[in-house]
Amino acid sequence: MIKDRSLRQWLSIGLLIALFLPGSAIGKTQETATVYQYYLSEEIGPAAWRKTEKAFSAAKAHHADYILIEINTYGGMLNYADSIRTKILESELKTIAFINHNAASAGALVALACDKIYMVKGASIGAASVVNPQGEVMPEKYQSYMRSLMRATAEAKGRDPRVAEAFVDPDVVLPELKEAGKVLTLTTQEALKIGMINGEVVSSTEILAKEGLKGASITRYQSTWVDSFINFLINPAVSSVLILLIIGGIYFEMQTPGIGFALIVAIIAALLFFAPLYIQGLADNWEIALFIIGIILLLLEVFVIPGFGVAGILGIIALVCGLAFSMVPNQNFNFQPVEPNQVMTSFVIVIAATIASIILCVIFGKSILRSSAFQRLVLADEQQSGKGYVSSVRNLNLINKEGVAKTALRPSGKIEIEGKWYDAVALDGFIDKDTIVYVEKHENYNLFVRKKKDDQVY
Repeated sequence: MIKDRSLRQWLSIGLLIALFLPGSAIGKTQETATVYQYYLSEEIGPAAWRKTEKAFSAAKAHHADYILIEINTYGGMLNYADSIRTKILESELKTIAFINHNAASAGALVALACDKIYMVKGASIGAASVVNPQGEVMPEKYQSYMRSLMRATAEAKGRDPRVAEAFVDPDVVLPELKEAGKVLTLTTQEALKIGMINGEVVSSTEILAKEGLKGASITRYQSTWVDSFINFLINPAVSSVLILLIIGGIYFEMQTPGIGFALIVAIIAALLFFAPLYIQGLADNWEIALFIIGIILLLLEVFVIPGFGVAGILGIIALVCGLAFSMVPNQNFNFQPVEPNQVMTSFVIVIAATIASIILCVIFGKSILRSSAFQRLVLADEQQSGKGYVSSVRNLNLINKEGVAKTALRPSGKIEIEGKWYDAVALDGFIDKDTIVYVEKHENYNLFVRKKKDDQVY
């Protein structure tokens, strides 16, 4: 018992301050807490990662105490699942996973990262082996990495790491749950029986009741059309099409100088490719700069430097690397090995789209350029004399006239006819200085001449 009156007074003042401090854990009851809820129903990938980042930022802005993640997914890309897992583990918010109805593969990893897990009747969690896009199980090194992620995540939340490992490893034997040779998938009742989840529920409202949050304020994530558009653009299939348009636009621009329209298509495709990746933090400034440097080197190779050499090769490498690296999470070449084949997959997408673009351009390029629809969109690249285009007035009076080569024609040079000098091109390939020549034709600003033979009569 505290007998010192002044000490009791100070303790009372301290308690009152604690009770009325904003956000105080003492002054805030579960009934007055705030819950932020969002859904992971899509494949775990760029869109799911972007939604998670926005949801956690919004939850912080709303001063939420809990975040409720409703999961119904068959999995997805491991690197994005690990990013979501890390976000959850590092969050100061209390996290609750509501599995309604599937948390397979990468979805299981996300669920295990939460503080509490609830499942609806008939739901399942597990089957987290790493597979390729064709559904084939990847080699052991990939499975080993996934096993370590599952174990570490389960241990961080006080769950059985052996069960989490069995989600990945078919060799783990768990009596009454699975035999050797099969990966583990748990039903709601099985997961509840072994303590992997906290309860079976029928809705998120029941979860709040079980957690003593029945009177809590709930804020739900609202997706906008901008989110949907960005999620559409960052889909790997759409990214491949955009890369095809970028490469195709550059090809047509180089094949038809002054075309304009092809360059506009390439620029728009590049903006649609890089902008959403930049917004979600994948594409960095140096990756975009690398892509631009590649374009500049290719333009220099085509229009300035004769032949095809170092500049062209470096341009192709820079362009491909700029596109590929922008699709992979990294920080100044610091690639976190979440999924060891992710960088290779990114390069395969870019290279495959580039090759496909080149093949399509070679096969269909000429027919597209000559089509009436395309010609209405571009500037004409040929001004034919038959249509009335001329670069100089023809001097028909000079045809068949004799002159003297005032310089060596190699094959171009200067000739003199009747006291006037003209630009001339030797049709014979080479004509020495002071050689007698005659004019065979006149095009543009040049006279085309041949050597005069001794017995030649005009």
